[in-house]
Amino acid sequence: PRVKYPQGTLNVPVNDKDGAESDSGVTATVAYVRRALGASGRVLLRKSGTEPVMRVMVECENAALCSEYAEMIAASIRASGK
Repeated sequence: PRVKYPQGTLNVPVNDKDGAESDSGVTATVAYVRRALGASGRVLLRKSGTEPVMRVMVECENAALCSEYAEMIAASIRASGK
């Protein structure tokens, strides 16, 4: 059975979901978080199908770290200007 970890989730408003998802700064931040988590967590970044938002979810052993990493990814999406 899969171990359940705390989640940090955020909805980040965007004007261009495709642009935000493919932005080099965003992809680099997501890659950094994935490397930092290794096998002890996961990252999900997806476009909402119904709203102009990107959904950010980070799961890991430490709830505070989940929130910190989710906010780091959200900040990179905001900084992309998309």
